[in-house]
Amino acid sequence: MKKLYTHENRMIIFNLKNVLEDMGIECSVINEFASGGAGDLATFDTWPELWVADNDRFVEAESVLQKIVFDRNEDYWYCTGCQEKNGGAFEFCWKCGRSSE
Repeated sequence: MKKLYTHENRMIIFNLKNVLEDMGIECSVINEFASGGAGDLATFDTWPELWVADNDRFVEAESVLQKIVFDRNEDYWYCTGCQEKNGGAFEFCWKCGRSSE
């Protein structure tokens, strides 16, 4: 079991956990309720942590993390179906669901 990511916002941690589990990568959240220890512990020590259970899938999980959290493409594309403007991070139109390809 290896630690993949930590962040002060638990919603980001749980969103990433859901994405990875949808891909069949088993994960656990550690320190989910540690924020009550803030003051006695360093702030960073109370942030939720996402851990990958299978070390063999850790590199795959890192790749997903990189794409979701760090590789933000600020370009836009326009849907060929409904002409809606979509952020570059989206593979499908948010309005009609058509693929960007």
